[in-house]
Amino acid sequence: MDIAGCFDNISHTKLMEAIMLPQAFKTGVFRCLKAGLDVRFNDDTERGTPQGGIISPTLANIALNDLDNLPIFTKDPKVQKVRLIRYADDMIAIIKPGLSKDYVKKVIENELHPWGLELKASKTRFSSPTDGFDFLGWHCSTQANNGKFRSTPYSDNFRKFRRKVKDIVNRSGLSTEAKATKLSSIVRGWREYHKYCDMTNHSLWHLAHATWKKFWRDKNSSTKKATELISIAFPTVDVKQAGHIKVEGKRSPYDGSTVYWTDRNSKLYKGLTSTVLKRQNFRCGKCNLRFNGDEKVHLHHNDGNHGNNKLNNLTALHESCHDYIHMGKRKSK
Repeated sequence: MDIAGCFDNISHTKLMEAIMLPQAFKTGVFRCLKAGLDVRFNDDTERGTPQGGIISPTLANIALNDLDNLPIFTKDPKVQKVRLIRYADDMIAIIKPGLSKDYVKKVIENELHPWGLELKASKTRFSSPTDGFDFLGWHCSTQANNGKFRSTPYSDNFRKFRRKVKDIVNRSGLSTEAKATKLSSIVRGWREYHKYCDMTNHSLWHLAHATWKKFWRDKNSSTKKATELISIAFPTVDVKQAGHIKVEGKRSPYDGSTVYWTDRNSKLYKGLTSTVLKRQNFRCGKCNLRFNGDEKVHLHHNDGNHGNNKLNNLTALHESCHDYIHMGKRKSK
């Protein structure tokens, strides 16, 4: 399900009533809502939120939060008949047999109506578990023979990704080294996002081989250099189907469970950073406080030699602690 013009039609009055903040902060949010983007295209300042603004997903969650508390979406497994999965204005309702699909749709529409919202007919459909559905760039379904969950990258998502890679490879204004560097972040990001999917039919081998031939034909290149650049442009990422570990119960990054979230967030790091974090028990080597999700982890080279990556020469620090150390060195010089 998708909400028609969710960020354009949210009622300002009802949204401000739902926001629980000190008045100074609410005034800032209110001004943001009334500012609009361009008066030529948006002359209705009584509704809507800035499309693409960093606060828009938060405001959408505030507006749609009551959906999670409706009786049919209760979290009690003994009586639960519908599971609602929501990300901003995109929703999936998993309905158990015996409950009318039209009834569930009607309940959701009734809840959205006071907010000035409605479901988008063209993107609201019913499907069986084996046919599956597309959600957040994935196609999710269950296998007919064993009922196991299976997710793969959505075909359009894969097509757009390949087009983006080809555009960079064919760009004449970039050197092969610049192309490899640019591709590295794009390919790694795509693989990281889909690393818990079934990637059997989404291999990047053919794409990497075509890129290698382009690099090899460069007048300043060679077979060895092209191969080295391909290893940079197409970094490997560990893939494990359905390997994502769900967040426990009702835990939230803001519930004060520092130990839980520190240990969980530390798993986002790999290689040397992961090893050093475990050695330090996920605490900063300078301030001894635990790492949280709000600040990046930096590796500090104790002897100042960035080529010396031996474990005894590395210390994991908060980004601010790392800056403070180097600031002190600059002052002493």
